[in-house]
Amino acid sequence: MNKLTVLEINLTGSINTIFPVILSDDKEMVLVDCGYPNFLNLIENTTKGNEIDISNLTKIIITHHDFDHMGSLGEFKRKYPNIKIFSSIDEEKYVSGKEKSLRLQQAEKIYKTLSEHEKKGARDFQRMLESIENVPVDVVLKDKDFFSFCGGIEIISTPGHMPGHISVYIKDSKTLIAGDAMVIEDGKLSIANPQYTLDIDEAKKSISKLLNYKIDRIICYHGGVYTKNIKESLGNICCL
Repeated sequence: MNKLTVLEINLTGSINTIFPVILSDDKEMVLVDCGYPNFLNLIENTTKGNEIDISNLTKIIITHHDFDHMGSLGEFKRKYPNIKIFSSIDEEKYVSGKEKSLRLQQAEKIYKTLSEHEKKGARDFQRMLESIENVPVDVVLKDKDFFSFCGGIEIISTPGHMPGHISVYIKDSKTLIAGDAMVIEDGKLSIANPQYTLDIDEAKKSISKLLNYKIDRIICYHGGVYTKNIKESLGNICCL
């Protein structure tokens, strides 16, 4: 039996709520994105509350290499060494640590423009990014790759926020797991924060591409579940 569970996870008082997703069937359990650094326990506790045995986890799909999406990947791999790590072919070099994180490169450029007063907080952020543990990727993904488990999973290349960003489409439930391709703000579907989107024009093109899919539900990593006027909402983002 195919099952999709949206996890709502918040470390009180420090960061915003995030919404990783667990997909499962009789043979597979797949986690899409795994939270900030040191989030393993929070995710484990949340899955227990949803009557999910996370020890059955077989795969983690990383939508992109930002620290809030892969921050706990190393922890997961150590505790559950048999899990397979999936990422896009363009993100693999950053997830595995073969090349420096694009977010860290962005932070280093911004740091050079700051006043001395502003630099301390910026440097702390850089150190946090530098501390993210890299993990080898077992399976690299391309646009339109399809897997038959967990209701039928199609990989959709949605670059913009990051060059190798992917979204995950679940065929049987017509659900899109959007990662950071979109967010929900004030009840509305929106493009991810332009400050953290490396190519805003490319991001809008990616949203336009989603109009070709039958989508009844969108799960945004920041914002949760969106079901209202999806075609219209996607079209509005494309026209901004």
